[in-house]
Amino acid sequence: MDETLLQAVPLTEELGSLWTQIRVFGTDLLRPGWKLWQVLILLGLGASAYVLRSWTATQMTAWMRTLTDRPKWQLRALVIVRNRLGLLIFAALAWAVYGTMQQVTWPSRSYLIGLAATIANAWVLVAFVSRIVRNPLLRRIVAWGLWIWVTLFYLGLLPAVESFLDSVAFSIGDLRISMLAVLTALVLIGILFTGARFVATTTGARIQRNEDISPSMRVLIVKLLQTVLYAGAFFLGLKAVGVDLTGLAVLSGAIGVGLGFGLQKVISNLVSGFIILLDKSIKPGDVISLGETFGWVTTLTARYVGITTRDGKEYLIPNEDLITTRVVNWSHSNDFVRLDIFFGTAYGDDPHLVRRVAVEAAQGVPRVLSSKPAVCHIVGFGDSSVDYILRFWIADPTGGLTNIRGNVYLALWDAFRANGVSIPFPQREVRMLGDADADAAPARDGGNPPD
Repeated sequence: MDETLLQAVPLTEELGSLWTQIRVFGTDLLRPGWKLWQVLILLGLGASAYVLRSWTATQMTAWMRTLTDRPKWQLRALVIVRNRLGLLIFAALAWAVYGTMQQVTWPSRSYLIGLAATIANAWVLVAFVSRIVRNPLLRRIVAWGLWIWVTLFYLGLLPAVESFLDSVAFSIGDLRISMLAVLTALVLIGILFTGARFVATTTGARIQRNEDISPSMRVLIVKLLQTVLYAGAFFLGLKAVGVDLTGLAVLSGAIGVGLGFGLQKVISNLVSGFIILLDKSIKPGDVISLGETFGWVTTLTARYVGITTRDGKEYLIPNEDLITTRVVNWSHSNDFVRLDIFFGTAYGDDPHLVRRVAVEAAQGVPRVLSSKPAVCHIVGFGDSSVDYILRFWIADPTGGLTNIRGNVYLALWDAFRANGVSIPFPQREVRMLGDADADAAPARDGGNPPD
């Protein structure tokens, strides 16, 4: 109880001291004199900036709609400028008034106007810098945090606020955690995360363009880089505010053991994902078959592999399934794929002619490779046809297999009709039973007709 009272007394003192500084600063501004005149001038500049912003934003929006051929980053920058036009105009007017008053009167009589112009410039800079953060919620938090910080810094209230936040604290053993330490950690981690994301994105783009590295290794390197950078940013942020990472390591180890039992499938998928990336068995762009699913690999993540089929469906296959089940990779070592189609012709057709016509028809279909000649063989004599197999090669399985088979069948149909080759179909002879059985009955009875 005594310790709680001892902590409450400094907190009350810090809060009272901060409020006293704010009250004195506000009272000083409202006293008659040049400080009050500067406040009134700033209010007038704010109203003028608001009016000019309404007119200028309309004109700028109309002009931006004519810029249809500009890069997207330029248009985004113009949108940011348009949204901050009021602040930009206020800063420009404040600097103009400040420069004029510096020449015609004492410098101290324009101090507040120069201070407001400086703060406005800092706010504009924060608005542009915060755009680096992609997440909208995190970007808003970073922007407001930096706006508050620069305002307190230029107003001279930052030491008092820091002292107050540092007095709001609690202790866990030998570790003291204050509100100031928490906010500092959040700011540092946010800055480090933003820097890590920028480095990971820039480096990842360069790695993805490197043709000397296989696609699977590119994905693996990018993911390892992201993991190292984000983990390093998190732990550096904690270390910078004085958090002992030794105890955190022990705690994380205990939590990891507990999670390992409850998240076996998730961990199995993570490990399987790294195995797939290391052994290069599946990589982005490969055409694979898994059960009834046939498509090409579009994404490789730590948990699943994305497969897009010809009908536009995207299947998310867990990495563990790709390790433990049989997978057909149509383009593992190369893109060459051999396709077989079966057909039959009548017994009256010359098989030598049929084979030659079939090969020529297949070779004339687009996507069928001429560098790997098609072949046609007799595989059997059926009930009503001579059965053949036609084999040909393609080098773009991502273009689909069913469509190329259909095109070859269509080419065979046209070629057979042009060369008089017929495609037979099963025929059956049907005999109608009726009067014939009645005539045959007397013969079975000894030849005597009925009475």
